[in-house]
Amino acid sequence: MLRSLNIVEFILVKRLELEFGPGFSVLTGETGAGKSILLDALGLALGGRAEAGMVRKGANRAEVVAEFDCAERPVLQAWLAENDLAGDPGVCLLRRTLEAEGRSRAYINGSPVTLQQLKEVGELLVDIHGQHAHYSLLKPAVQRQILDSYAEAEGLAEAVAQLYRAWLEAKQRRLEAEQRLHGSLAERERLAWTVEELTALRFKLEEWQALQEGHSRLAHAAELLAGVQAAHTALAGEDGGALSRIKAVQGRLADLAEIDPSLVGPMKLLESGLIELDEAAHELLRYAERVELDPAALAQAEARIVAITSAASKFRVKPAELPQVLESAQAQLLELEQLSDPASLAEDERVAEAAYRQQAAALSARRKAGAERLAQAVTQGMQVLALQGGRLAVELKPGEPSSHGLESVEFQVSPHVGQGLHALAKTASGGELSRIGLALQTVLSAVSGAPTLIFDEVDAGIGGGVAEVVGRMLAELGQGRQVLCVTHLPQVAARAGAHYSVSKTGRGGEVASQVKLLDAQARVDEIARMLGGVKITETTRRHAGEMLAG
Repeated sequence: MLRSLNIVEFILVKRLELEFGPGFSVLTGETGAGKSILLDALGLALGGRAEAGMVRKGANRAEVVAEFDCAERPVLQAWLAENDLAGDPGVCLLRRTLEAEGRSRAYINGSPVTLQQLKEVGELLVDIHGQHAHYSLLKPAVQRQILDSYAEAEGLAEAVAQLYRAWLEAKQRRLEAEQRLHGSLAERERLAWTVEELTALRFKLEEWQALQEGHSRLAHAAELLAGVQAAHTALAGEDGGALSRIKAVQGRLADLAEIDPSLVGPMKLLESGLIELDEAAHELLRYAERVELDPAALAQAEARIVAITSAASKFRVKPAELPQVLESAQAQLLELEQLSDPASLAEDERVAEAAYRQQAAALSARRKAGAERLAQAVTQGMQVLALQGGRLAVELKPGEPSSHGLESVEFQVSPHVGQGLHALAKTASGGELSRIGLALQTVLSAVSGAPTLIFDEVDAGIGGGVAEVVGRMLAELGQGRQVLCVTHLPQVAARAGAHYSVSKTGRGGEVASQVKLLDAQARVDEIARMLGGVKITETTRRHAGEMLAG
């Protein structure tokens, strides 16, 4: 239930704080006073479209805050908890700000949220019926949506739409495969040859560097062996090798060190160097023993390098890129083979179509049951809206499969006894359409899950005794829901439990809308104004008092 609505700098409203209670409440006022502005402000708080022109002239920012009682709304409380947006227990606070340049921000319980989140919460809290809603009834899409909503088939309808898209995609893949079956033959052959060539090569990226290093050693084996042997001879050769000469120097210094101890340092450095040189000589000897002059191994390595570089040249890439070429060719070939298999794709299409038709049949059954109940409920409402003997039928016309199912939905009406059923758009007059729309909206509101129902001049085009019936219908709705109605009919306003008056004032060249909750006497005056116009007489006051008392 809507507890309060605070509006700041919104269109014609400078600052306004309203509190609401349960039951049926009305908002009345002169044409242009700003009655619908209040609903526009509430719509903004519920995630409606924001426009820069909504900011009051001369102001920098508009703000709307709507506080709701959600103590008895477990679904909403669960949604808030799931999205980490829970506030004070039993309270849901929606806030929307709008800058003069058009940028807006949304908040739930003080936390910033996306516009989509604000809309989701709004749909759980309020159900709004606009003053021109009955004209939208002429659109086939709206009629279908109304039936699906009433039949609780919206989720099923969305599933059918998704399955239909999947079916079309499967069909498109099959058609493309048939068209490309011959055109892709040459490409498939090329890719198959590429895969065969590179698979036979059995080339791995890590092989390339090892192969190059091994070939280099084999190609220069004689040079390596001669060089290492010469180095070993220079170090450890019997005829004047470096080791023997350094050992002689080291021995001579040892003798001199006995004379002058300061030579011990250089002597020890030579001793350490001898150890390193001796180890180097042994390493060279071991390396020389491992070097092999293997012409066969060299020829084998050269042949492998030629095969790899030849393949790389053939595919115009570097040798290291050959594995990528193979992987890409394999993936493309697999895709072409799949697209070139119409039989397999036709089976996929058949499965997708079967899944669609199964869900679509379930949707048709749900719609059929809902159509009968909806038609009965609206027909019953028509009898008390000066359409005695009239009836509404919801016709399901079989058609070609579509994203909306296996049938189209058409509302047909017989406004009076003796008239046949015809499409709503071709039969009902403006006044009849308005009353049928009201009956339909009342039926839909009765099954709506929203705790607050708002009617914005849905009684336009209605008067006399019918207006009294409308007021009674809305009052009955208010016994179980919170109902807010913008109206110009005194018969409707007299049935409300609370009455708000909207007026427009001008000060210092500025125009502003004001709203106040009327007491008993003020209510009589307002009903009298609605009955008799600007000039209020005792007769109209007496009549207004009788309407309120009745």
